[in-house]
Order: sequence, then C-alpha cells, then structure tokens
Amino acid sequence: MPAKKAAKKTATKRAATKPNRTMSAEHKEALARGRNEGRAVRAYLAALDQAAKPGRRMSKDELEKRLAATRDEIAAETDPVKRLELIQKRLDLEERLSDQGNDVDLAQLEADFVAAAAGYAERKGISYSAFRESGVPAATLKAAGIRRTRKS
Repeated sequence: MPAKKAAKKTATKRAATKPNRTMSAEHKEALARGRNEGRAVRAYLAALDQAAKPGRRMSKDELEKRLAATRDEIAAETDPVKRLELIQKRLDLEERLSDQGNDVDLAQLEADFVAAAAGYAERKGISYSAFRESGVPAATLKAAGIRRTRKS
C-alpha cells in the first residue's frame, strides 16, 4: 500500500476511535470556583505581605523630597562606589513611592478570603497552622470556618 493511502487510513482510524470529550456544566463550575477561590486567597496573602513590610511609614510628599535630594546627591557625587550606593537608594525610594500608590482595600480582600478560604483549604489540604504561619490572623480564619485541628 502506498505511503499516502496508509497515512490516510491511519488518520481516519484514529479519528473514528477517539472519543468526543466534553466537560459537564458541573465540572466547568467547579473549575471556575477553584480559580476564584485561588485568586481570593492569593490576593489576600499578597496584601498581608505588602502590609507587613518593615520600616518607617513615610508620606508621599516625604518620599518625593528624599528622592529629589538623592538625585541631587547622585549628580554631585564623584566617588563611583558612593554614587552606586546612592543609585540603589534612589531605586529603593522609587519602588516605595510606586508601592504607595497601590493601596488596596484590605477589608474587601479579607471578605473575599473569608468566603473562599474554607473550600480552598479543604481542596488543597492547607492547615490552620499553615495559614497562621503565612500571617493570616486567627480571627479571620475563624470567620472563614477554618478551625484548629489536632493530627493524631
């Protein structure tokens, strides 16, 4: 049998035996619910990390003043190593300034977390202790319905 005919016969045979797979509406809803729960948990944990950054809180005006002063110091500095350090200081100040504009509604993120966390924790096998170690307050976990458990 010529190669073209053999390839065509094999392709039609594969197409005939391959089952037509479709997802049920329940499966699609479960996938969407899982994505939404994961998104809510991730956003809340990221906001907690952002709020827990060490260091003194500065106003936007104070950061802008320090940034302008640092830029002036960079322009005037002749020592290459000190200039390098000042450039890093400028980059850090610019990052802090940009982070300050990203104020999040922690109350809304917490409400979304409370609604999603129990299902997420059950599905992923996440314990109360793991959430606590990640910085989630005990009261938030209680509101979410995640209880302390002992493993024996």
